[in-house]
Amino acid sequence: MLQNILDFLMDFGPLGLFIHSFIDAIIFPIPAFFLQVSLSLLNPSSAIWLATLGFIACLLGTPFGYLIGKFLGTSFLYKILKKEWIDSAQQLFNRNGEAAILIGAFTPVPFKVFTILSGCLNFSIWKLLGYAAIGRAAKFYVVGILFYFYGRAAENMINSYLTYIFLGVAAVLTIILLIKRKLQKKKQQNLPAEENTDA
Repeated sequence: MLQNILDFLMDFGPLGLFIHSFIDAIIFPIPAFFLQVSLSLLNPSSAIWLATLGFIACLLGTPFGYLIGKFLGTSFLYKILKKEWIDSAQQLFNRNGEAAILIGAFTPVPFKVFTILSGCLNFSIWKLLGYAAIGRAAKFYVVGILFYFYGRAAENMINSYLTYIFLGVAAVLTIILLIKRKLQKKKQQNLPAEENTDA
């Protein structure tokens, strides 16, 4: 049934990718990546445009996935898990949620898992949108750029090396995020010392 839906969306071309990317952030279990690759194979010259459509649609769908988690997911979580576990998970996600969202954008795990989890754990929707924008833009545009410059030959590159490319990009983004966080903590620690000096 899912393959039939995917074939149906493919018949609509770029509009189908827009719809797929939108519902990928909410409920659809098949990542939009697969339809993006299929459509880019048909017309590599439009690969950048397809990447842009997929990226915009994904960001538009992200708040809906978040709201599902916020208003439906939390009650469900409390039914199946202990309150202490949920509270601990919420604290962990609030501390490391940015890295989780960035890395998650490059994994085969459907993106909706991260949008719904963010809502369940009351993670900041603005942080979700910001880090999702970084991660999803990188994923959509890496595929789009490869097809745009290498044409149909990009399919072999994607099948052989894309996982490593994504992991590399995710690692670089995570390192940048950790360095930024470390600098912020160092700056905060220096503030009291500076205030004492001024006093």
